[in-house]
Amino acid sequence: MRITTIHDSRMAPGFEVIERKGRGHPDTLSDGLAEVLSQEYSQWTLQKFGAVLHHNFDKVGLLGGRSEVALGRGRLTSPVRVLLNGRATPALGDEPVPVQELLVSRAKAFLGERLPLLDADRDLTFLYNVSDGSSPGAIDDSGAPRGARATWFAPRDISDLRERDVLASNDTSVGCGYWPLTPTEEAVLTIERRLTESDEWRLTPWLGTDIKVMAVRSGNDLGLTLCIPQIAGAVDDLDAYQSNLASVRDAIVVWVDELLPEVHLSLSLNTKDDVERPELYLTAIGSSIETGDEGLVGRGNRANGLIAMHRPYSMEGVCGKNPVYHVGKLYSLLAFDLARRVGSAFGTRADAWLVGQEGRRLDDPWQVLLRTEATLQEADVRPVVEACLATLPTLTDALIAGEVEAH
Repeated sequence: MRITTIHDSRMAPGFEVIERKGRGHPDTLSDGLAEVLSQEYSQWTLQKFGAVLHHNFDKVGLLGGRSEVALGRGRLTSPVRVLLNGRATPALGDEPVPVQELLVSRAKAFLGERLPLLDADRDLTFLYNVSDGSSPGAIDDSGAPRGARATWFAPRDISDLRERDVLASNDTSVGCGYWPLTPTEEAVLTIERRLTESDEWRLTPWLGTDIKVMAVRSGNDLGLTLCIPQIAGAVDDLDAYQSNLASVRDAIVVWVDELLPEVHLSLSLNTKDDVERPELYLTAIGSSIETGDEGLVGRGNRANGLIAMHRPYSMEGVCGKNPVYHVGKLYSLLAFDLARRVGSAFGTRADAWLVGQEGRRLDDPWQVLLRTEATLQEADVRPVVEACLATLPTLTDALIAGEVEAH
């Protein structure tokens, strides 16, 4: 493991561009769905066989349905299509795993919980495309013993799970993270979560959850643009729609004054609305997934729940990947923890990159790169890096148990 430290005394951003896709956004729904499918499969195989069998559900997608809305009413006219895509081990030896039944059942429960106005039996259709094809590397040679690739998704028994002996990275990939969050980043997270998760707002009958927050800050000037969906059946007329938006606006102004008292706020809501036509952000179930919009894993929030364009950034999709050995998942989460540990230990801002090599031990990354405001040497940070990597088994357990939110 090579550790490189970089000193940068000007890490404070001159400007910030931060996005948060809310709880009901199609991409956030896809991320959440992929993650709970991995948890369901992992928990089932762990209980049945004593080990998590090989799987990846990080290519799951939601394909939009159709709806009909008007002031005072709304309904789905075509179902949302759920693309169950990825790879999973269908059996351990002669013992089958009911993969399709597990995934469909968990998907219905998850989407029904996230979108309470959706009837999971009526408003969802499933496109099942889960395979058990191995990655490149399995060579067909009947005269040689079967290698790990040949048995990756067709294990004869538990001894074919190579990671039980040596936990190796399954991919050449990178995870990156940073610490601490800026006050603006904290505020973006807080505003969306208060609207979609707090007792004050989550039970509001007219408020949907496909909320997007976009923030641009330069100095003490903060621009916020939010998309706020309303549930058509709970909005009787245009006056009610506008009154609802005004109540959200008033709440956000108070929250920003609480969280960022130093800023000059410019706030915009539902900028596409045209009350003359009228064109309004009205939905039947609270998410644009009902009207042809689509969601895919990895297109939404990063592992800390934000899309911060001025920060270290990776296109790695975290959700749905195998929690035991998938370097793109584990390193993406671990990089944020490593940045926090280094930053806390040395009183500095910190950015972290963990670069894995396929086949290399997971607890021995190929490269670790740290950028800090403090001047640090490799010898200073190595104990912190090693302590962070030692938490990999604990992180895996927490992911399987659903105790870590990766979006």
